[in-house]
Amino acid sequence: EKDREFASKSGKRERERERERERERERERERERERERERERERERERKKEREREREREKGEREKTKE
Repeated sequence: EKDREFASKSGKRERERERERERERERERERERERERERERERERERKKEREREREREKGEREKTKE
C-alpha cells in the first residue's frame, strides 16, 4: 500500500517536472523567435540605410552631371 502511494506520488512529481521542462522549452523557443524577429528588424534597418545612401549617391551624381 505504502509503495503504491509512494509510486503514485513520485509519478505525479515526475509528470509535473516533465510539464515544467516542457514549459521551459516553450519559453526558450519563444525567446529564440523574438531574437530572430529582432535580427530581421535589424537587417531591415540596414537595408533601409543602404537604400538611403544609394539615393544620396545618385542625387550627388545627378548634381555633378548638371554642372
